[in-house]
Amino acid sequence: MNEEDDTHSVKEYGKEGTSMSPLKDRTVRGVLVGASAVAFIAGAAVMSAFKFGPEHAEVAPAAAPTPPMVVGPSGMPTLAPLVKRVTPAVVNISVEGTVQQAPMAFPDDPFFRRFFNIPDHPMEQKYQAAGSGVIMNAQKGYILTNNHVIDHADKITVTLIDNRRFDAKVIGRDPDADVAVIQIKADSLTALKPADSDSLQVGDYVVAIGNPFGLNHTVTAGIVSAVGRSGLDIEGYEDFIQTDASINPGNSGGALVNLKGQLVGMNTAIVGPSGGNVGIGFAIPINMAKAIMTQLIEHGKVVRGQLGVLVEDVTPDVAKAMHLKESTGALVSRVEPNTPAEKAGIKPGDVIVRLDTSDVKGASDLRNRIGLLSVGTEIHLGVVRDKKEMTVNARIGRRTVETQSGEKIDQRLAGVELGNAPSGKAAGVVVSTIDTKSNAYAAGLRQGDVITSVNRVPVNSIDALKQVVTDSTGPLLINAQRDNTELFLVLR
Repeated sequence: MNEEDDTHSVKEYGKEGTSMSPLKDRTVRGVLVGASAVAFIAGAAVMSAFKFGPEHAEVAPAAAPTPPMVVGPSGMPTLAPLVKRVTPAVVNISVEGTVQQAPMAFPDDPFFRRFFNIPDHPMEQKYQAAGSGVIMNAQKGYILTNNHVIDHADKITVTLIDNRRFDAKVIGRDPDADVAVIQIKADSLTALKPADSDSLQVGDYVVAIGNPFGLNHTVTAGIVSAVGRSGLDIEGYEDFIQTDASINPGNSGGALVNLKGQLVGMNTAIVGPSGGNVGIGFAIPINMAKAIMTQLIEHGKVVRGQLGVLVEDVTPDVAKAMHLKESTGALVSRVEPNTPAEKAGIKPGDVIVRLDTSDVKGASDLRNRIGLLSVGTEIHLGVVRDKKEMTVNARIGRRTVETQSGEKIDQRLAGVELGNAPSGKAAGVVVSTIDTKSNAYAAGLRQGDVITSVNRVPVNSIDALKQVVTDSTGPLLINAQRDNTELFLVLR
C-alpha cells in the first residue's frame, strides 16, 4: 500500500420517548464475567438525539497511567505535538440508514395481529448514528473504519478536523472481522502511517483518538494492557490489542497510535457494565486490518482461504499427556475430507506449532492467520506428531460453504437458503439468503442469523436440521443467534 497515497436490555438515554439507535443496539454483546454480567459495546453508533451530561455518568472513568511526554514551550510535559500531527487523519463518520424493526413477541397469531393492528409486512425504522475512521491513503481518499459503523447505512458523511464534509462511498466490508473501507474525494488529506503491530508489547504507551458520544477528536492515553486477545465472541476473527486508554461509544473505527504517531490499531470495542469506559478497550491490530483492507480495495470483499482442520487450544494437561514442552500450538481435532489439510497428510492429534517462520500461539491464532491468506498461498507448517516435529507443506484452498434451499427441506422454510455455519459463528445453520416476501422473513428470520436449535433440539448442521424438521408436523420453534443476541421465532 502506498502510504502517501443477548442478552441484555439497553437503557435508553435522554428524555422520555428518545429511541436507541438500532446501530448502537446492534453493538451490545452480553458476556458473563465471574458472577456479574457486562456488555461488549463496539463503540460505534451514537444517536444524534443522545443526551449527555453528569446525570448519566454512571461509571467513573478508569485512571490511566501518564505516558512519557516531551517538554512544551511552556516548560511543561505535553503530548500536544504528537496529537497535532496525527489528529487530522482521524475523521468523524455519521450515517443515516434504515433497518427492519424487530418482530414482536407473538408475530404469528392472526387474532393478535388484528386486535393490535400489527401489519403483516416488516416495519422499517430510520436511524442516525456516528463513529470514527482513519485516513489511510491521502491521494485516493481511502478511510479505514469498523463494519458496524457503516452497516445498514443509506448515506455516509465524513467530517474532517477542519470541518469539511464529504459524502463517502463503501469500497468493501468484512463483517467477520468488523473491518470496512470507505472513500471520499477530497484534496489536502492527511494519512496515518501504520506501524508493525506485531512488535507491540504489553506496557507500551498508546494514544486513542476518536469521536466518543459525538465529541469530535477526543484524545485519551494509556498503555497496552494485553495483546492477542481472542475468544471474546465480539467478532468472527479476533486478535485484539487490549488497552486502558479510554474508549467509549463513538470511538469505533478511530485510531490507536504509538508515541511515534504511527497507527498500531483501530479501536473497536469496550467492556463496560453500562456502556461507559472502565479501562478495558479493544482494538484490531493494524497488520490484520491492513491485510483485510488490501483485499477490500482490490476485490470489494475478503475471499478467505481454508486449511480444512478443526483445532483447539493445547491445555497444560494436553501438553503433559502428549509430552510437549509448552502448552502452545493448535491441536487438530478433525481433518475435513477433500481439503488442503487432508491432501498434505495432516492427521487428528497433530499439534501445529508453527506457520511458516512464526510460532502458533493457539487455535485462534492459527485460524486468524489462515483466514488472512489468499487462496493458493503455499504454507509450511511445523507439526508435532508422536513426540517428533516435522514440516508439512500445504496450499491454501478456497473456503466453501454447503448451501441448500429451505423449500427442499420443508415448506415452512420456503424462501430461505441455508448453509452450515462457517468458523467464527455459533455452531448451527446459517441463513445465507432469505426472500423478504417469505413467511420466514415475516416471522423475523434474517440473513446472517445462525439457527442453533429447532423445537429445542440443537442443530449443528443442515443434516441435523433436516432430521428435526422432518419429524415435526406443527409450528417450528426456531432459536437463532444474531450478533450475539438470542432470538426465539415461530415458523408455521
